Amino acid sequence: MRSYEPHDADAAADIVRAAADRTERLRLVGGGTKAGIGRPAGNPASEDEATLSTAGLSGITLYEPAEMVVSALAGTPLAEVQALLAGRGQMLPFEPMDHRGLMGTHGTPTFGAVASTNNSGPRRINAGAARDSLIGVRFVNGRGEIIKSGGRVMKNVTGLDLVKLMAGAWGTLGLLTEVTFKVLPVQERVSTLVFAGLDDDRAVAALSAALGSPFELTGAAHLPAGIGGPEARTAMRVEGFSDSVAYRLGELTKLLKRFGAPEIVEGDTGTALWTGIRDAALLAEPADAAIWRLSTAPTHGPALAAAIAAERDARWFYDWGGGLIWLATAAEGDAGAATVRAAVKAQGGHATLVRAPDAVRAAVPVFEPLSEPLMRITAGLKAAHDPMGVFNPGRMYAGI
Repeated sequence: MRSYEPHDADAAADIVRAAADRTERLRLVGGGTKAGIGRPAGNPASEDEATLSTAGLSGITLYEPAEMVVSALAGTPLAEVQALLAGRGQMLPFEPMDHRGLMGTHGTPTFGAVASTNNSGPRRINAGAARDSLIGVRFVNGRGEIIKSGGRVMKNVTGLDLVKLMAGAWGTLGLLTEVTFKVLPVQERVSTLVFAGLDDDRAVAALSAALGSPFELTGAAHLPAGIGGPEARTAMRVEGFSDSVAYRLGELTKLLKRFGAPEIVEGDTGTALWTGIRDAALLAEPADAAIWRLSTAPTHGPALAAAIAAERDARWFYDWGGGLIWLATAAEGDAGAATVRAAVKAQGGHATLVRAPDAVRAAVPVFEPLSEPLMRITAGLKAAHDPMGVFNPGRMYAGI
């Protein structure tokens, strides 16, 4: 299989134009940490397939601490950007997940992939998803044209918002070459209230009460018994100036006294707790289990998990106040796809098969199946941006 590694956007555009002319398919590659997510690629020996890597597109192109804006080329290691921000007391607001432990990969997460996959962690409930902080992109479309959209400031958009469109497209609409994000200050104090022994329903009730209060959580998760410890734990993270955090912890403790007396966790212990939740590391083993990522209304979370568990063995935990469920089950057969899809349909929401063998991901829908009208829109967007089907064909949906 041929492999291309351009070192600037112009070279990338030349490669794409040539590929489109000869109907060569390009599998886009960043750091390789999420390569196993999505429908499996076609025959690697096929002469009409090649890889297009962003590894040569590396470097921070703009950092304005006072304006809280950072831009970098797509192949820039995420850790490099985060280290630069940390040196000035700033951070990416949306807490991107590191997939390596869950996926068993050993690459380097890249800045462009954060945007391409809309990679968002526990702080999403407070700061929004990656796409909400993404304010500018430069990309090469399927015609080999270099497109720039957005800039250094948030602003209203009329017409098609290409910045938001590229976020979460998984490289199916274009090759991102540069991305720009708004950033936020690192908080002075980070503390977590941990309630012990709550079942799923009471835990989500507690999380909902806290999230509905004026005391501003930046993390809200529940780990059932056996997930990271013998006893169930319900975690609520509070961040900010030290005096504000102390006040909010006290008020939350009073508000939630019917759920018991919480422990306050800080420092390395708290960091490790939220890193495990962010990276779904609590379900990484056994490595041969299938991993599902389910989104639903938070109050429907316990019923959704229970419906799946009634049909097959499963382990799970909740993030985003109960609205995000990470679930592990056996990968044999359809990896529980029929059960999961039926439960999601009944409760509302959507499901993504994050980890499973190639044969399973080729046989069942990986991303939530789209209705006919949405599939028409999706196909239309693909045709408009990538008319020759050059980029990541079929990664999200067969034939697109």
